[in-house]
Amino acid sequence: MSLDNQPIYTGGCQCGAVRFRAEGALGEPSICHCRMCQKAFGNFFAPLVSVREAKFGWTRGEPKRFQSSNHVRRGFCPRCGTPLTYESPDDLALAIGAFDHPEELAPRRQWGVEAKLPYLDTLHTLPGGRTVEDADAGTFLADIVSWQHPDHETDQWPPRRAG
Repeated sequence: MSLDNQPIYTGGCQCGAVRFRAEGALGEPSICHCRMCQKAFGNFFAPLVSVREAKFGWTRGEPKRFQSSNHVRRGFCPRCGTPLTYESPDDLALAIGAFDHPEELAPRRQWGVEAKLPYLDTLHTLPGGRTVEDADAGTFLADIVSWQHPDHETDQWPPRRAG
């Protein structure tokens, strides 16, 4: 929390080249199923939350933008490609998965349901397992080293290596 008890949200891209901070109330978290959002996120849907009412700023770097329509630009990290923004003339929305604590931003609304993929409502019926239980990836996972930016602010990234 900030000094005036406003919530503070931070986040950024996978590689850490772009980071952001929002202070204050966010909009209603939602997901959009429209085909444009599916393509922009390379995924089944786009989970987004508006920062229109919050005090918002980029704290490290800034996204590169793609004009996806006559009204909307999509921001993404120019280094690693992480989808970050949906920018319309009256709003700036951020990708929920880019927040350091996305668990705090559960979607409460769905848009673009006319393009919703038919199998989404049955995903919860698929068998599930932990990453380390994937026998086909066991050797691969045994010595994996993540270079992903941690889910918190850092003075710099990537860290300086000794030697």
